[in-house]
Amino acid sequence: MKRRNFLLNSIPAAAVLPELIDGYTVKAFNANSPLVQALMRGDTLTDHVLVIIQLSGGNDGMNMVIPVADYSNYFNARSNIAIPQNRVLGITGVNGTGLHPSMTGLQSLFAEGKAKLVQAVGYPQPNFSHFRATDIWMSASNSNQEVYTGWTGRYLNYEFPNFPNNYPNPDAPDPLAIQIGSTTTLTTQGPVVNMGMSITNPTTFYNLVSGVTDPVPNTPAGKELSFIRTVNQQTQKYASVIRGAANNVPTQGTYPSNNTLADQLKIVARLVKGGLKTRVYMVSFGGFDNHSVQTQADTTTGTHATLLQRVSDAIKAFQDDLRGLGVEDRVIGMTYSEFGRRIKSNSSTGTDHGAAAPLFLFGSGIEPGMLGVNPTIPVNATVNDNVPMQYDFRSIYATILEKWFCLDKSVVDSLFPTGINAQLQSLPLIKAGLCSGITPPPPPVPASDKIIWNYPHPFAHNTDISFKTQGGHTLVQVFDTLGRLLVTLVEKDYPSATTDKITFVAVGLPTRIYYARFQNGVTQAVWPMLKVRE
Repeated sequence: MKRRNFLLNSIPAAAVLPELIDGYTVKAFNANSPLVQALMRGDTLTDHVLVIIQLSGGNDGMNMVIPVADYSNYFNARSNIAIPQNRVLGITGVNGTGLHPSMTGLQSLFAEGKAKLVQAVGYPQPNFSHFRATDIWMSASNSNQEVYTGWTGRYLNYEFPNFPNNYPNPDAPDPLAIQIGSTTTLTTQGPVVNMGMSITNPTTFYNLVSGVTDPVPNTPAGKELSFIRTVNQQTQKYASVIRGAANNVPTQGTYPSNNTLADQLKIVARLVKGGLKTRVYMVSFGGFDNHSVQTQADTTTGTHATLLQRVSDAIKAFQDDLRGLGVEDRVIGMTYSEFGRRIKSNSSTGTDHGAAAPLFLFGSGIEPGMLGVNPTIPVNATVNDNVPMQYDFRSIYATILEKWFCLDKSVVDSLFPTGINAQLQSLPLIKAGLCSGITPPPPPVPASDKIIWNYPHPFAHNTDISFKTQGGHTLVQVFDTLGRLLVTLVEKDYPSATTDKITFVAVGLPTRIYYARFQNGVTQAVWPMLKVRE
């Protein structure tokens, strides 16, 4: 295979940092990302950081957060896996609700006033497919919508429509979001590109810090791999700043061993303390798809108990490390899983895919306690009974954007797909006053003030491109992401200023970003358009 063809077929659109940190691949949502840019721009200068912990597989929320006040119905519904009432951990300031006995670390954070439990988080018409449900959480879409952009990526693209031009720059030299332990996710997918750089495992991180590159085999394929790494290292603008930030922190607190989530969070704490202006970190921890043998004979032990202990211990160690490093007030975190489990357990001492589930937020900036009430459990629960939603997960996102990242409410509302805005609540999750003195970015530009735009957006077949000309020679063209001119839609003289539109027929074209270019005298603009599957 020729080197050129090998590269075209092998290098992903979002460059992966060739070195790893602590053995985890790191994806950094770079300064070109509109969302991250918005969080770092001068007029919204805030050092707030969000850490998102994905619990992959569908966590059983009813054995993580036990409804003690309704214990008899809980026990009747899942007697083969129920946590004994006398083993349930209490939550400071909360009555009638407790934690799995393995979650002592998180229990202590509640006692310190640094944790929040939100009951029964979900969305209407839940989907029980792991892949589809994950897409819904990452895109913040309705279950009947196919949305191909992430909730963070849309915001950044809206605020910085010329991305990726002129970034990084001296004011924004750092990665704006970093993902550890997975491939680039939909969460940060913008209409133009995914702004992701990833560290797949801890070894990669520490290799990066020490300047070590994993060896390649002495084969033709190995030589090609070495060449790709060289190209990536030459073009990757963030490797040196990550290395510098990591080297600024020679010592950290103690983290539990044999805990991959703790390994990832340790990297996050190191980079935050090291001086990165990165605003969003994503980490993942899997294994929660427990259809069978979820517990042992002692129901406080088993697969699920081990997972919950590792999550709880990792979060506690992370929070303690942040405090010791002096950056505790800058960081909040949240957990989520793509769905919960059914109320009634199955005959295999496990649980099946369900709907709503609790999630946790943690950090010194979190309003502590519990939001919501214990889910209602039928006296005679059946295998089809689900936990009903109390809070829409999009309201969690909206509250974080408004009250932690200090964004104008009108900007926040604009980031969610059609049909969701009216459902968004501003929830008591973040302590008051944390945005005092921070000027939010201006509200989104209405369509009437744009020079060129398209509708529908995204689109599957055709889309109407609207534009405003001041009269005279006007040009509208469509380019692909390789810079190739696909079609000239308009090239004519207009007698006076007007708004016009033309249809772009995209039937048969690949699913990707296309650019509408407008030129009118000395004025020009470029507008990204996302084509989705037909």
